[in-house]
Amino acid sequence: MGSIRTDLAIEAQEMYKEKNSVEEIPGTEVKEYRDGAMKVTHVKILDNDGELAMGKPKGDYITIDMPIIVHYDNDSKEEVSRVLSRAMKPLIKLDESMTALVVGLGNWNITPDAIGPKVVSQIMITRHLKQLVPDSIDEEIRPVCAIAPGVLGLTGMETGEVIRGIIEKTKPDLVICVDALASRKTERVNRTIQVSNTGISPGAGVGNKRMELSERTLGIPVLAIGVPTVVDAATLANDTIDLVLEDLIKNATEGSEFYKMLKEMESSDKEQLMKEVLDPKVGDLMVTPKDVDMIIDSVSKIIAGGINISLQPSLSLEDINNFIN
Repeated sequence: MGSIRTDLAIEAQEMYKEKNSVEEIPGTEVKEYRDGAMKVTHVKILDNDGELAMGKPKGDYITIDMPIIVHYDNDSKEEVSRVLSRAMKPLIKLDESMTALVVGLGNWNITPDAIGPKVVSQIMITRHLKQLVPDSIDEEIRPVCAIAPGVLGLTGMETGEVIRGIIEKTKPDLVICVDALASRKTERVNRTIQVSNTGISPGAGVGNKRMELSERTLGIPVLAIGVPTVVDAATLANDTIDLVLEDLIKNATEGSEFYKMLKEMESSDKEQLMKEVLDPKVGDLMVTPKDVDMIIDSVSKIIAGGINISLQPSLSLEDINNFIN
C-alpha cells in the first residue's frame, strides 16, 4: 500500500485497484447500496489472498458516507445514527441479558482524537442499574458499561492492558471500540463512518500503533467504529499535485516530451517527493478542518446514537436521549 496512511478498508481497496489496474481484488467481496440518502459500502475480506491484497485482517468492513449537511441538522444526525445501527445489526450477536462494553479510545485533550471519549459520555449506561435496582429496570434493557481509558502518554498504561483487566473483572460478551481514524482523501475526513468486526489497533493511522484490540487478543468479539478526522499533510500535498498534473496534462501538447513526463510520473514517486520536501520542514504533520470542535461534537453524538439504538432495540431514540439527559 506504499506509505500512504489510511485506516479505511474502502480506501485500501481503491488504492489496490489503482496500483494494479484491476476491477476486482482477489479474496474480497464488495457490495454497495443506499440506505436512505446515504451510500453504504460493505467490503468483505474472505481469505488470505484478500488479507494480503488489502493489508487488513479477514472480516467485514462497512463504510457509511454521511451527507455534507449532517453536522448542521439534527434530523440528519438522527438518520445517520439509525443507518449506523442498521449496519451494526448483523455484526452484533447478543441476547438481551448479555453485557456490552463500550470503549472510547483516544486522547480527550486533543480534539481530533477525542471522538472515543466524547461518545462514551453519551452512551446509555445500564449495567449498574441492572445490578443495583433490577426491579426498576425493564427486563428488555441490556446491561451496558463504558470506559474511556485514555492513552499511554497520559496513563502510563497500554490501552490493551487496561481493557483486558476490565474484561477479566466485568466479563462482558462484546466490546465496541470507538476511535478516530486517518484517511488518505480529504473529502472523507469527518464524512465517513467505518464499522468492522476485525478489531482495531489504536493509533495505527497516525503511525503510533499500539496493542491490537481484537477477539484474538481479548477473547470476546470486538466491534470497531471509527471516523477519519485527520489526513497526512504529505497525502494532502500529493492530492494537490495530482490535481495540478491533471490540469497540466489537459493543456500539454499530446506526444510532447513534457506530456510524456507528466503521464509517466508514478504515484509512489510523488508520494516520496512530498515526504522528502515536507518532513524536514514540518515533521510528521496531520491536518484537520478548522471547524473540528463542532464537527467532533456532532460525529460523537451520531455514533453514540447508533450504538445506543443497537444495544437497546426495545427503546426509541427519544427514550434513550431522555435517559441520558
